[in-house]
Amino acid sequence: MTVTEPHPAVLASGYDVEQVRKDFPILSRTVHDNLPLVYLDSAATSQKPLAVLDAERTYYERHNANVHRGIHVLAEEATALYEATRDKIAAFIGATDRREVVFTKNSTEALNLVAYAMSNAETTGVEAARFRVGPGDEIVITEMEHHSNLVPWQMLARRTGATLRWIGLTDDGRLDLADLDSIINDRTKVVSMVHQSNILGTLNPVERIVARAREVGALTVLDGSQSVPHLPVDVATLGVDFLAFTGHKMCAPTGVGVLWGRLELLEVMPPFLGGGEMIEVVTMEGSTYAAAPHRFEAGTPMISQVVGLGAAVDYLSALGMPAVAAHEHAITAYALDALAGVPGLRIIGPPTAEARGGAISFVLTDDTGRNIHPHDVGQLLDERGIAVRVGHHCARPVCLRYGIPATTRASFHLYTTTAEVDALVEGLHGVRRFFSK
Repeated sequence: MTVTEPHPAVLASGYDVEQVRKDFPILSRTVHDNLPLVYLDSAATSQKPLAVLDAERTYYERHNANVHRGIHVLAEEATALYEATRDKIAAFIGATDRREVVFTKNSTEALNLVAYAMSNAETTGVEAARFRVGPGDEIVITEMEHHSNLVPWQMLARRTGATLRWIGLTDDGRLDLADLDSIINDRTKVVSMVHQSNILGTLNPVERIVARAREVGALTVLDGSQSVPHLPVDVATLGVDFLAFTGHKMCAPTGVGVLWGRLELLEVMPPFLGGGEMIEVVTMEGSTYAAAPHRFEAGTPMISQVVGLGAAVDYLSALGMPAVAAHEHAITAYALDALAGVPGLRIIGPPTAEARGGAISFVLTDDTGRNIHPHDVGQLLDERGIAVRVGHHCARPVCLRYGIPATTRASFHLYTTTAEVDALVEGLHGVRRFFSK
């Protein structure tokens, strides 16, 4: 399937989720005692359609070779497939130049790439001055960050002597922007934030924060791990300098992600990893580096995964991201209403579907008001064939903010149905009955 072929699920009377589900073999399997699988853990990883599975298998069966380094047929075919995905990604996120798309292992590596490049700027020429961070400078993040967009900035602050600051949270899971102008100030060098929270589901007002960062000349980095797979995303509209996202949450294989950056920044940003492919000239005394994006793609890349990512982009484009977003918004609204009917359930995050995505975290109590540990909730739901995520979801500061050790999280994607939400609600009633005996 290519981007020019609309998916049958959206050809006639709107979005047909049952037709979509036919493309995902794993969704038809059973678990435990022949129970149907109810997969509500897409914020952790999405399932993969046949088009992606076929693309990766076909690559290995027909085209397997290293890229950019050979003149034989297989090498040229592999390189063409690899680079075609760069074009697809650029179009998918509204990039103006394919050279702005850098392939990484995942969002975590993409975010670390930027943070370590800012460290490396200290020993690089004057062209990298914009990336230099040191004592007296400030790095701004938010309290709702995934650890992958928190720990790298903590490490950068320790390496450079910069100060880490953050935007706090309101009681209903939104960013508290009351002091935005003082938090982002003339000392701010970089602002890094999540687009859509993996634990709260909150969709953040990126444009407002970016506008303030621009006023003080700070670089902006956006973690799009939970937005690019679910929403139409256009980097020009967002106005950020860098965007990180990962393939495995958008129906692609594991082991591949993307860093998008403005070309004028990538052209002067120091590399993160050294080795093959990222060089221009190498002598025993020193090396010069390749132009972007290859400067940031050291070593043999994740070729088959990139091919699979290209197939995933084709698949999502055929469905249409507006249609995907509309479906997920409807499922989220349905789920929030349905969960409100479960006694003792408290949602951690926005209670309505406005400006939020389909990751719903909650805590549960029994009839006496005692907390039911999320691990117990998850285990009892699993016995019914319902897959959810439990823990702090790599966002422990959020749990600390709301005074809870962990949550249960149900998360949705383009293949989630209202029947699966109903199964979750019925399962939660069963959990409460079990603990109220």
